[in-house]
Amino acid sequence: MTGTEAKPAGTGRASAPPVPPRRGPQLTLPSRRTAIVVLVVLAVLVGFGTWAVYGSSWFRADKVSVSGNKVLTRQQIESAAAVPLDGPLISVDTGAVRKRLLKALPRIDHVDVERSWPHTIRVKVTERTASAVLKSGAKFTEVDPGGVRFATVDTAPRGVPLVQLTPDQSPSLRHFGTKTLLRAAIAVAADLPDSLDGQATAIRVRSYDGITVELSRGRSVMWGSAEQGARKAEVLTALLKAEPHASHYDVSAPTAPAASGS
Repeated sequence: MTGTEAKPAGTGRASAPPVPPRRGPQLTLPSRRTAIVVLVVLAVLVGFGTWAVYGSSWFRADKVSVSGNKVLTRQQIESAAAVPLDGPLISVDTGAVRKRLLKALPRIDHVDVERSWPHTIRVKVTERTASAVLKSGAKFTEVDPGGVRFATVDTAPRGVPLVQLTPDQSPSLRHFGTKTLLRAAIAVAADLPDSLDGQATAIRVRSYDGITVELSRGRSVMWGSAEQGARKAEVLTALLKAEPHASHYDVSAPTAPAASGS
């Protein structure tokens, strides 16, 4: 055994210095003076923007644009809308304008009211369409597919069937009542196939299940009750194609339709 001591393993190479941990980018807080300047600039911009929108003439409501109307006139819509002009466009309450229109003009089904910068309020209406008319003394009441009576006119619109209620004192009238029979007739008018647009002249209601549709050129359709309206419309469309020269069609029992006459 010599006087030299054995060196521990791994001591022959100098140890590497420790690697300092990486630091992210250092954020430098703005000085107090810079922060004050930024806040002043933001306040000026906000103030200017508020003045521009509310106080200047750059964004004032000065015009109403109307579209979508067919029967209603522009003047009727503008009058009912009562849009406040010459004030800030942003201050116009579009919801209130919409409510005024729907209340004053029942012919409107729905309406969109929106701001169009810099100066315009745009009003886009969709009018109700009549699927039937009712006789009201010397006038006529238009009824939409949903049963809403929305207008009374002097002359019945062309191509819209007239509902004729002729049940006398039948059991149907006593049991269902006039209103129910009228609703049934209106439902039938709404279910008529598109191919008959403008061709139905009258809907005669003799009883709950005795509804007949009168067509142009002397044709008629025995519809029966208002039930299964969509199915009856499909069957009638096929029957009209198969028997185009018939004068009477019967879809009261849609599983056994019939056509007769020529």
